[in-house]
Amino acid sequence: MKDWLYLGEVLHRRVKPVVHAFRYRVFFLKFPLQRVAELSNAVFAVDRFNLLSFHHADHGDGTGDVLTWARELLVREGVSDADGEIWLQCFPRVLGYVFNPVSFFFCHRADGRLRAIVTQVNNTFGERHCYLLEAPPQAGGEAVIRNGQLLAVRKVFHVSPFCTVEGGYRFRFLEARTQSASAACRNVARIDYHDTVGDLILTSISGAARPFAATALLAAFVRYPMMTFGVVARIHWQALRLWLKHVPFHRKPVPPSRFVTR
Repeated sequence: MKDWLYLGEVLHRRVKPVVHAFRYRVFFLKFPLQRVAELSNAVFAVDRFNLLSFHHADHGDGTGDVLTWARELLVREGVSDADGEIWLQCFPRVLGYVFNPVSFFFCHRADGRLRAIVTQVNNTFGERHCYLLEAPPQAGGEAVIRNGQLLAVRKVFHVSPFCTVEGGYRFRFLEARTQSASAACRNVARIDYHDTVGDLILTSISGAARPFAATALLAAFVRYPMMTFGVVARIHWQALRLWLKHVPFHRKPVPPSRFVTR
């Protein structure tokens, strides 16, 4: 079954210099890029307008086929054995609009094991950056990512004016599968950010899988008709709340010269 639709929530908790937390309900996609054509149905379109849609231009470098872009990126970065399926987790367009603060490309080997994860980050200034996540080689020299394994990377890309570009991220990706085919799979992506002193922001996006069918998609749209518009609205609302709490404000620095950070 194409259990590519996930219903869940985003959690965000800032721990200093003031505590600031929120959560909101979302739905998102996680699907194999080799089967992107199968997304099309009565309420969902690929590269054209519908209630919900996926557009290649919203991902990668914004210029062409996303699967081709991802494979070429991996080769350029020396990841030659991620030659299996690549799954993309992202928000879809809703009524033609989307903003993905973060999306994930899960890059597998031919044997199905997870080799690397490309985390693509967008900020509200129209800038985009990728973090390439890998696991240290195991015994025998194989570098595969285990379920729930801690992955870390240095922060180089500006996201929020209430954070400096320093410190780093810790990622954990967990997938819970059940023995019953009718029971939903659970998917969790955790992103914790720390500065030079310690933990600053703890976040996660999680959801339970549903069949990717027109009826389920329509139900998600009816339940959250303004979801992607709400993503940007909430970003600015939470920024206002932080400003009112007198959290220090930082000007946007020059973006990094390299598009990919290892």
